[in-house]
Amino acid sequence: MEQTSSLGNIFKIPDLKKRILFVLGALAVYRLGAAIPIPGINGDALRSLFEANRNGILDFLDIFSGGALGKFSVLSLGVMPYINASIIMSLLTGAHVIPALDRLSKEGELGRRKINQITRVFALLLACVQSTGLTMAMSKMPIPGGASIVIDPNFMFYFTTVLTLTTGTMFVMWLGEQMTERGIGNGISMIIFAGIADRIPAGISQLVSLVSAEEVSILTALTVTAIVLIVVACVVWVETAQRRIPVQYAKRQVGNKVYSGTQSYLPIKVDQSGVIAVIFAVSIMSVPLTLAQFNPNAAWATKIMDAFNHNTLVYECIYVPLIIFFCYFYNSVSFNPKELSENMKKWGGFIPGIRPGEPTATYIEFVLNRITLGGALFVAAIAVLPDMMRKYTNVPFYFGGTSLLIVVGVALDTISQLEAHLVMRNYEPLMKGHRIKGRWFNVGGN
Repeated sequence: MEQTSSLGNIFKIPDLKKRILFVLGALAVYRLGAAIPIPGINGDALRSLFEANRNGILDFLDIFSGGALGKFSVLSLGVMPYINASIIMSLLTGAHVIPALDRLSKEGELGRRKINQITRVFALLLACVQSTGLTMAMSKMPIPGGASIVIDPNFMFYFTTVLTLTTGTMFVMWLGEQMTERGIGNGISMIIFAGIADRIPAGISQLVSLVSAEEVSILTALTVTAIVLIVVACVVWVETAQRRIPVQYAKRQVGNKVYSGTQSYLPIKVDQSGVIAVIFAVSIMSVPLTLAQFNPNAAWATKIMDAFNHNTLVYECIYVPLIIFFCYFYNSVSFNPKELSENMKKWGGFIPGIRPGEPTATYIEFVLNRITLGGALFVAAIAVLPDMMRKYTNVPFYFGGTSLLIVVGVALDTISQLEAHLVMRNYEPLMKGHRIKGRWFNVGGN
């Protein structure tokens, strides 16, 4: 009853209701665009290609496009060019490679807007390159039965398709930014969430059909379902887990008022980066595939596509270190122990047993690095274990570990944002007595 009342509070706030309806409307527009195919495509040949590549790399990339790639729709590239551009800009800014970017990053809100604008332009260039590679790949991809995906692969088809795919990517990027500004949470993450969640009903339906046809035993189906539920519970547990460092504030005087000492804590999340590390790793792994798409029939392209298939050992051996790297990289960009210790010292705060200043920064960095290792290893394990499990079962485990991490992480962040709006207006949170310790998933600084 309390839960129903809390959910009802969402629609009692006009501003929050407007934001939710805007997000739902924007997602509906995105799903509509993902269903509009590029003109001049042989739909039967395209379906044959994806059926032959079931559980392969194309099917894996189709998950992140929300099924748009499987239809070769106007939104086939999705937000991947924008995410890739955000990764590169973050790396350049965090590594202090370009002095101009360093100066912009220190200029506050104005500098952030300029960096975002540069990221958008870079995303446009990447979208042009990736759309060209995808168009060439679709026109040259070998299809079972000898059919061709492109009905008439002439210059006009290449030009209009590249232009359409690039425009589609920029539209999705703009739509995500509008959702961030006028909706709840980060729009880019919501778009990825919607694309993955859209496949859940089809996956469940196919699993039921396989059980009905006795191609999969009931015991196997129940076992896989139980594993999925356990993994979801573990992801929720780790995503909300915190290491709380106690902080003591000394008695201080401000003007004529004397404030007594208080005790608080510094919360450090076990998985500080959340789903952003997984999405960044997937984006990086798609770069070799983008290069291979320019000439998919070449021997070197075939080797790359075989090696970077997400079911291969090579892919997993590169994918796992990338996830761990981006977990630490995100912390280095978003969490500054030295600045935090200086602020604590300025306000009279200290960690019991640790001297203020540099020793406090060293201690916070030590704790952060230690718990990040555990969180990064957990995220990497969840990302690859379901794919490994799929090799030994006959179940279409389409909702793999990477998808689980993204869906659960974004769902937790969305609930956290809703709770923040409710608490700000003195309403009860969605889960009374169990506040979600969420995270704002931010790509590109929006």
